[in-house]
Formats: sequence, structure tokens, C-alpha cells
Amino acid sequence: MKIALLSRAPECYSSRRLVEAAQLAGHEIIVLDYLRCRMDIVPGSPKVFYKGEQVHIDAIIPRIAASYTFYGAAVVRQFEMAGVLTSNSSLGISQSRNKLRCHQLLSRKGVDMPITGFAHNIHDIDALLDSVGGTPVILKLLEGSQGKGVVLAETSRSAESIIAAFRKLDANFLVQEYIEEAGGSDIRALVVGKTVVGGMMRNAAEGEFRANLHQGGKAIVIKLSKEEKELALHATRAVGLKIAGVDLIRSSRGPLVLEVNSSPGLEGVEKATGKDIAGRIIKFLEKQQEAKSVSPQAALR
Repeated sequence: MKIALLSRAPECYSSRRLVEAAQLAGHEIIVLDYLRCRMDIVPGSPKVFYKGEQVHIDAIIPRIAASYTFYGAAVVRQFEMAGVLTSNSSLGISQSRNKLRCHQLLSRKGVDMPITGFAHNIHDIDALLDSVGGTPVILKLLEGSQGKGVVLAETSRSAESIIAAFRKLDANFLVQEYIEEAGGSDIRALVVGKTVVGGMMRNAAEGEFRANLHQGGKAIVIKLSKEEKELALHATRAVGLKIAGVDLIRSSRGPLVLEVNSSPGLEGVEKATGKDIAGRIIKFLEKQQEAKSVSPQAALR
């Protein structure tokens, strides 16, 4: 199988591991900077070109950065239109990256998550804060990633001040219930297909409420409960993904979903668990390709 890894950072851990795993399994793999891909959108013959040459491949693994979601998803969609297998669909990537849309889809599918509110007018701030149980609250910019653009407002006055500043910048944000009992820890569950292939707990650095590794959090391996695994799988399906990093927290009412990531980093979970997650992703693609050869529709399920 000839695979293209869509990545702007071929030197990063996740990209290197996916290339190694594909080569070890006997596949040919190339790394394409998706921002250098050009699309010919013509009747009946969608094509993708890279540095002037048409790309001929069997499958793609999208690793689309949050800041380039629109163009990256368009490239993935173009490959889909040409019949190329993808580890995650363009629709799933777009839906997971839009935090508001993602939470709306999770809500529609009955996925347990912290109470979340969204409003535009600053005159609705009091009602918005009340809807999530009052302060302290978490404020999340819709465009943020890796813990950036996530703020803890401990009082109503601080929440109002931050919200007013966001509105002056015309920035869209979510207001979310603060789960105190989580204690600055969250869980990353790595989903591949219909299986949770790895899990780790991330503990926030001292003085920090965000547990993201990019914000100084530390990872330890844990055994996920059956309920946590089922919730991670449910969330992944709800937003239309096949491979995802699902962030969970443990609350007094059970596990809750914080976020669903379509391009989860592999370094933290592989080092914490000692598992070959990159290899599992390649094996999943192989099974999808086998299903596609039997029935083109089977690979879409």
C-alpha cells in the first residue's frame, strides 16, 4: 500500500513514528505538506498535485494542525473524492476542530460532558454563568488548542471581565462548568477504530489547572474503566472520527468528555504505556484497505 502522511512537521515524534511503523509493515509512505498540495476540481476527475506532480496513493493519514483546518480538510476531501482511503474523514476533522459544533454533536448523541454554554451578547453573561452552575467556570476560545485559550475564572467579576475582553476582540468562546473534584487531572484515551488502544492520566503542573502536556502536565499510565472506554468510543463516533484522542475527566457523576482531537499526539501515550500506537494505526489502515477491496462501502463504516 502507498500511503501519504499529511503533515507540516515531518520531524515531530508522531510523524516519525507513523513513517517508521508504515515502513516496518512493508508499505511505501511519503510525507506531504498539505499546504503545498494543489487541487484540480474538475467534473468526474478530482486530482491532487504536490509540487507540480499529481499524487497517486492508496491511503492518507491526515495530521492537520488546528490553525490550518480549513485548507487541510479541503485537501483530505479532495483525496476522498478521488477514492483514496483516509484514516479520518474531512467531515470528522472539521467537526472535531470546531469546539462549539463538537459539543453540540456530543450533546445530541447523549455523550456525558460538563455543562456548556454559548452566547454572543455580553448582556447575557449573568444568565450564561448561571446556566453552568456559576463560578468558578472554564472559558474556552473556539479556536484554541493544546490548552491555549483556556482560562479559569474563579469569580463572577473575573468571568465578566474576561468575557468582555473576548467580545471586544470579537472572539467566540464557550463557558463550561468547572469540575473541582478532577483536581487538575484529565485522561487521554487513544481510540483506533472500535478499540481504545491506550490511555494515560495527565496531571497539571503546580499552580496550573490545565493538564495538557504542552502546558507542563505530567503523564502516567492508567487502566481505564469499562465506562471510560465506552464513553471515549461513543464520543469518537459522535463527531465522525475513526482515530481520536478523547480527553476525559473523572467527576462525582462519572466520566465526562472534555474534547475530541482528530490528530492526537503519540509521544505522551506511547511513552506512558509502552505501546506501539503508530503500529496500531497502520494495522487499522490495512484492515480498512482490505474491507475496501471487498466492498467500497465497507471501508466507510
